[in-house]
Order: sequence, then structure tokens, then C-alpha cells
Amino acid sequence: MVWVPLSPTSSDRRAPLRAPSTTTMSLEWLTDWSWSLDGLRDFIASGIQSFRDCDATALVAVACLLVLFVWYCYHVGREQPRAYATVNALMQSAEANGVQNGFVYCQSPECVRCSHHDGLNQKLYHNLQEYAKRYSWSGMGRIHKGIREQGRYLNSRPSIQKPEVFFLPDLPTTPYFSRDAQKHDVELLERNFQTILCEFETLYKAFSNCSLPQGWKMNSTPSGEWFTFYLVNQGMCVPRNCRRCPRTYRLLGSLRTCIGNNVFGNACISVLSPGTVIAEHYGPTNIRIRCHLGLKTPSNCELVVGGEPQCWAEGRCLLFDDSFLHTAFHEGAPEEGPRVVFMVDLWHPNVAAAERQALDFIFAPGR
Repeated sequence: MVWVPLSPTSSDRRAPLRAPSTTTMSLEWLTDWSWSLDGLRDFIASGIQSFRDCDATALVAVACLLVLFVWYCYHVGREQPRAYATVNALMQSAEANGVQNGFVYCQSPECVRCSHHDGLNQKLYHNLQEYAKRYSWSGMGRIHKGIREQGRYLNSRPSIQKPEVFFLPDLPTTPYFSRDAQKHDVELLERNFQTILCEFETLYKAFSNCSLPQGWKMNSTPSGEWFTFYLVNQGMCVPRNCRRCPRTYRLLGSLRTCIGNNVFGNACISVLSPGTVIAEHYGPTNIRIRCHLGLKTPSNCELVVGGEPQCWAEGRCLLFDDSFLHTAFHEGAPEEGPRVVFMVDLWHPNVAAAERQALDFIFAPGR
């Protein structure tokens, strides 16, 4: 503590100024210091008395809160910073329990949606550069833009349409497409309705002998049973299955817009047993439209895409964009039998020929 002389009184001002003696300074300083110690002692005593007066339960609660706060600070300090969500994070669609958007994935390392891909953006851009060197950059502006800003596109999409792997910008968006969108292929499929149906019925007879015949795949659903028989699975032909449906497989080669050379292309027979519900989910990309040719369509079966319900009809094609949130269900009676469609992925009508060729190269199976 620093000693400060008291201000002189009016009577002192009239007296001649004299320097204070050393004895006077020491006495005043000791008096002030003694007063400070008394104040400090009183402060400590009052603090101790306050703690004594407190309820023991309150003190324990305060101590517990202090411990929890220290523990929280420790764990927050240990956490790694969260990276900005990119297409790579979206590719990791199989969580620890294999569920995202309410849809249970297969978690197969070969699946374009379920496998974990590191540096996907860099891989796509490298593939695009390689394609441009072999062919041309002409017509690649939209694909280049899509790859460059993929993370922003996927994160900023409205919840009704969120492709999980790749979004191509500037494509018209609608949940359903008219039959004229791919008129040639729609008419070809409908003309061959009986051919496809006959090959399915031959396959389906095997279900009477065992629970899951060879070639069929069971998919996870909240309720019921959903089976698929793939002829083309993510751009790869399934030879054993194709040999069992030779006419249907040959028909695929006659389609003008069938996606058969990249991981977004599929062709299969899809079977829903009565009481089955497929949980809402998104498809991996918006560059395709999915075509369902109705083979067996009992009552009380619906497809809902982007909140809009539609019903299948036997011998008729239904076209939709599966990058929209969609679900399907079969609520018919057991005696009505399964709902069966032949599903094939076709190019979105607004993807140009040059872009299709480049996307086949960029997303070639195994690349």
C-alpha cells in the first residue's frame, strides 16, 4: 500500500509549508497498514462464516457442477474440428447401424452409395481431365461445374430432392416424367410386356422350393419383404441371371437410353410382398430417370415421389426421378399376391449425348 498525505486544511494553508518529519510519516503509515490488516481479517472471517452458514447439500451440488464443467471442457478440447460437409461425407451413407434417411443399405464395399470413398471430388475431376485429353472439353461445361461445386450443390439442395452421390446442375427437376420423355424405350418395353412377364413367372416358381432362390436378393424394409433379381447391377452385367432371362436381357440392348455402362445404371425385377413398406429414401444421382414397367399390380399399391402418389398399371411404364424423396408400399390382401415391376434406369432426357459419354467414362464400374 502507498501512503498518500492528507490534503491540508484551510488553517494549514496559512501556515508556512514544512516538509513532514520522518517520525510523522512512519506513524501514519503504520496506522493505515494496521487498518488494512483488520479489514482483510474481517473479510476472511465473514467468508468463512458464509460457508459455515451454507447448506451442505448446496455445497455438494456446486462441487458436482464444477467437476462436470471441468470434464466438459476437457472433452471439448480433445474433439477434432468438424470438417465442412462434402460429397465425400455424403458418400459415407452407411452409418454404424447401416441406416440413413430411414433406409437400410446393404453396406457392400462394391455399392456406390454404401462404400466409403475418400477424395471423391479429386477422383471425379481427374477422370474428367483424362476424358478431355482423350476426346474433348467441348460440351463438358456443366459436368465440370458440377464436379467443381459438388459439395455446395449437395448441401444446398432442398430436402425434397437430395441425390446422395452426384448432382448435375441445370437439369429440369420434376418427380415424374411423361411417357414422351423417353418415348421409344417406353413403347419398346410395353410391347414386350408379355415376354418379360413370362420370364419372371418362370423365375418365381422357384420360391415354392426354398425361401430365397439363387440370384435373388432380399432388401431391408421396415415391414414385409422386398426381393430383387438383377440383370444389371450398378453398370455390371450379372451373367448367371441374364442367362435365366435371355429375352429380357436382349431387350435391354435395344433400348436407346438405357444406362448400362456406369455405376448409376440398373435393370432388375422388383417384387413386393403384401404388407411391405419401403422406407423413404433418395437415389444417388439426378442424371437418370427410373422406369417401372408394371408386371403384376394388385390394388392398394402405391409409389410416392416428392410427396406425389402414383399407382402402377400392368403393361404400362411409370417414369420418375428417384433423386427425389420416394417410397413404395403394398397394402393389398395376401391373396392378391406380390406387386412386381421390371425396373430399368434410363438417361435423363436433358443430358446431352456428349455428356452421357463423359459420365460413362467418369463413373465407369471399378474406376
